[in-house]
Amino acid sequence: MSTLALSIPTPRLVSADLLKLGRRRGLVAVTGLLTVGAVVVTYAVMELLHVSNSAKHGPAGGITNLGHVAALVALLGAVAAAIVAATAAAGDLDALVYRDLVVTGRSRLALYLSRITAGLLFLLPFVAAAYALTAAAAVGFAASNPAPSASLLATTAAWAVLGVTFYYLLGFGLACLLGSRSYSIGVLLAFRLAVAPLIASISTLGVVRELVPVVGLQHLAPAALGDSVRMGPDVPISVAATAAVLVAWAGAALLLGARRDITRDA
Repeated sequence: MSTLALSIPTPRLVSADLLKLGRRRGLVAVTGLLTVGAVVVTYAVMELLHVSNSAKHGPAGGITNLGHVAALVALLGAVAAAIVAATAAAGDLDALVYRDLVVTGRSRLALYLSRITAGLLFLLPFVAAAYALTAAAAVGFAASNPAPSASLLATTAAWAVLGVTFYYLLGFGLACLLGSRSYSIGVLLAFRLAVAPLIASISTLGVVRELVPVVGLQHLAPAALGDSVRMGPDVPISVAATAAVLVAWAGAALLLGARRDITRDA
C-alpha cells in the first residue's frame, strides 16, 4: 500500500475522533452556548424589548439585525472554533494517550488529518444551527423592517461559515505547534479579539493592515448588510488579496502544525 494511501484517514478513524469530541460534555455545552445559545438569547432580548416598548425598540428581525447577529455568530463562532480546534489538536497530548495512538502503527499524518476533519464535523453543525435560527428570526420577526432575500441569507451564511472555518484551521495548526490547549486558545483569542483589531485600526501602517485576516474577512461581508457587520475600520482590499492572505495564514499554520505533530516524540 502506498504512503499516500496510508496518510488518508479512514472514515472509522474520523468517526472515532468525532466520538471523542462528542463525549466531552463540557465542550458540547460551551460550543452550544457560544453559537446556538447566543443567538437564542440575543433574539429573545430584542423581541422582548420590542414587545414591551415597540415605539422605542423596532422589530427584532430584518436586514440590519441579521447583520448584527451574523457578526455575533462569526465572532463567538471564532471563539468556539479556537476551543474546539485546541481540543481536537492537543486533547490526546493533554490526556497522555498520544503515544498509544502512535504505537498502533497508524500514520501520524492520517491521525493529524483525521483530527482536523473530526473537529470541523463537530463544530460546523453548531454554527449551521445558530445561523439557521438567525435567518429564520430575521425573516419571521421582520415585521415593518425590510426582510432579507434568499440570496442575502445564503451569502451571509457563507461569510459566517468561512470566518469560523478559517479560525478553526488557524487554531488547529497553532495547537499542534504548541502542543497545549490552554496556550493555543489564549494566543488565538488574543490575536482575534485584541491584536488584529488594533493593527487594523492603525492607519499609518498602510498596506500592512491587509495582511491581517480580520480585515479581509470583514471586507468579504455582504455589502447589503452595511455597517451592521462592521467591527472595525473598513480597509480596502481585493477579493484575490483576501483569499491569498487567508490561505497563507491557514496554510502556514497547518503545515507547521503538521510538521511538529509528525516529528513529535511519542
